[in-house]
Amino acid sequence: MKNLEPKGLWESFHALTQIPRPSGKKEEVAAFLVNYGKSLGLETLQDEIGNVLIRKPASAGMENHPGIILQGHMDMVPQKNNDRVFDFEKDPIEAYVEENGEWVTANGTTLGADNGIGVATAMAILADKNAVHPPLEALFTVDEETGMYGAFDLKGGWLRGKYLLNLDSETEGELYVGCAGGVDTTATFDFEPVETEEGDIAVRISLTGCKGGHSGCDIHLQRANAIKQLFRVLKEAVIHYEARLASVEGGSLRNAIPREASAIVTIPAESYDDLCDLVARMEDQLLVEFDGIEPDLKLTAEEVACPKTEMPEDVQDFLIHAITLCPHGVYRMIPEMPDIVETSNNLAMIDTKDGKVTVCCLTRSSVESRKEELQSVIHSAFSLAGADVVFSGSYPGWKPNFKSPLLKTMQDVYRQEFGHEPRVVIIHAGLECGIIGRNYPDMQMISFGPTIEHPHSPDERVNIKTVQQFYHYVLAALKAF
Repeated sequence: MKNLEPKGLWESFHALTQIPRPSGKKEEVAAFLVNYGKSLGLETLQDEIGNVLIRKPASAGMENHPGIILQGHMDMVPQKNNDRVFDFEKDPIEAYVEENGEWVTANGTTLGADNGIGVATAMAILADKNAVHPPLEALFTVDEETGMYGAFDLKGGWLRGKYLLNLDSETEGELYVGCAGGVDTTATFDFEPVETEEGDIAVRISLTGCKGGHSGCDIHLQRANAIKQLFRVLKEAVIHYEARLASVEGGSLRNAIPREASAIVTIPAESYDDLCDLVARMEDQLLVEFDGIEPDLKLTAEEVACPKTEMPEDVQDFLIHAITLCPHGVYRMIPEMPDIVETSNNLAMIDTKDGKVTVCCLTRSSVESRKEELQSVIHSAFSLAGADVVFSGSYPGWKPNFKSPLLKTMQDVYRQEFGHEPRVVIIHAGLECGIIGRNYPDMQMISFGPTIEHPHSPDERVNIKTVQQFYHYVLAALKAF
């Protein structure tokens, strides 16, 4: 990978893959970036939350041009295949070039091209003595993937530039000028465990092999949500085979579609074969329903050690009904742009621990009132089931400005470099632009990037040719301001 072009970019990206940097573990990667800036002899700053800012003086003759900010986030989403032994807080990413020579991917884990390629691009430009640019700032934010905390805590007055280029988009040839806002929902069911019926056995029902993916970029692809589909099975098991729910878990990140989920149920011993038949039938049914989408989906049942306690029957039933009612997927498309999602919900995580079942969702919308409407739907589903419902982490969308001079310049440069028009779009995923814009309301922003497929999943990969185009485009744009 380090032999790919542009060499400086890929060397920087390789260095990032060797640093464990899941969200929440920012110290090592932030220190790496601080040392990088200082090694180049550039002014390097770090704020209280950990964001890093590196300033590079303008090229000769461009000192009086408006300043440019190259911005990306230093953290990555930690997702792995269930058969992969890997510790994201200790192990380096095993990145490699695919045999066809067209893509870089990782061995059974997320690659971290989101947003490592953007960070590496800014690093390479900081080091490139031949790059022509106005006063330049490289801003690297922390913990974007878990709540955009770096952007939220970014202070006004720290940045000097007039234009911000967010390097965190995932389709070459597209310029993003707006994005959805979002809000997290946490629904908690408290219960006193009851003793398991004497003579019952325990079965673990597991749904694995789903593709998952980014809950903004991939939510429209109709992939299976492992939690939702598992609860279809649990509901049938409770109704027809006297199953009782002891525990359930699934998903691992608020902004990733759940790939796996499992539950431990207790049943009378004589119902075991019938339950296995149900699981086999439901697996066949799901493979038909998700034909061409989820070819590796697996639904299994295995006998396990019987727990001493389980959920009370009323809590179990309320939980099953609430998950069944909770929306997942696309809620509404943008009427004026019918191929773009306006509003969606990701039923993201569920966990059982110490007499609590916790369910987490991430709701997104580019229309604030629609986001609130879907919040209300989710609130009703869980409140009627007796759960405590809390909303948190709300962040604004980024309102598009199609008349921005920055957009016109970026369109002109793209046309000159590649001979055709870029596509100007609004993205359903959350970007830091809207949040940064709260403290810098006069700053013009745009987001773009190379082609990255399947971010937030172990299938993540980045297209090598588009990385070359992306880097060339950034350099050309810097000359134009």
